[in-house]
Amino acid sequence: MIISFGSKETEKIWNGIVAKKPSIAIQNIGRRKLRMLNNSIDLLDLRIPPSNRLEKLNGNLNTYYSIRINNQWRIIFIWENGNAFEVKIIDYH
Repeated sequence: MIISFGSKETEKIWNGIVAKKPSIAIQNIGRRKLRMLNNSIDLLDLRIPPSNRLEKLNGNLNTYYSIRINNQWRIIFIWENGNAFEVKIIDYH
């Protein structure tokens, strides 16, 4: 379950409000993937579909996991006790 958002833009997308970035097409895919994240009970649930490419991040984001929206955009989040915190859609490149 999503507990908190790390950006107002991501929260807007979750609530069906058009954000400034990313494009509308990416926002629609992002909203669908946010629903997947919200419905996940276990972190490993996010391995399906394989296109999510669930991964633990490194460096200054080493407390975060990510799933892919596409090659450029990711949803990053902190996973703790079956919940997602600080959820953000970011431009990974």
